[in-house]
Amino acid sequence: MIRLFFLIGLPGSGKSTWTNALLTKSSDRALIATDKIRLDLYGDEAIQGDWLQVWQEVEQQFREAVNQIQWGERSAAIYDATNVVRKQRREAIALARQSGFTHITGIWLNTPLWLCLQHNQQRDRQVPPDVIQRMSRCLQGAPPSRLEGFNGLIKIRGWELETGESIVDL
Repeated sequence: MIRLFFLIGLPGSGKSTWTNALLTKSSDRALIATDKIRLDLYGDEAIQGDWLQVWQEVEQQFREAVNQIQWGERSAAIYDATNVVRKQRREAIALARQSGFTHITGIWLNTPLWLCLQHNQQRDRQVPPDVIQRMSRCLQGAPPSRLEGFNGLIKIRGWELETGESIVDL
């Protein structure tokens, strides 16, 4: 089984915190993070840049991760991006399947908007609050569903991140 953990959540919801905790427990997973891709491409993860260029790098990293898993170098991969728009989630799931992932688990960090905004204020790189609010409306209007192509969907509440309860054996 070639597994991908597919993160979904607002900026400040705890996606990267959750990912880092999971990687600490099991470091043999490939990490595909759009923020890291932007940092590598543009020298700053805050620069949105050309989405097509970012998307092509996601595709390349998906394929590399599948190869690493097939060769036993990695046990799974994690895709760390907001993925708040249903259409974009479906496109990313389709790309992951085309790249060779056979089992995709959605990990929805369903952190309350007020807490995401609070976390955002504490970050060095802040996302404008109106952008987070707009993203929240997208996610509320079209929440993740297994029908999008996930093999499984795990919903994590924001306060579980702060207590450490959310790190399950995946």
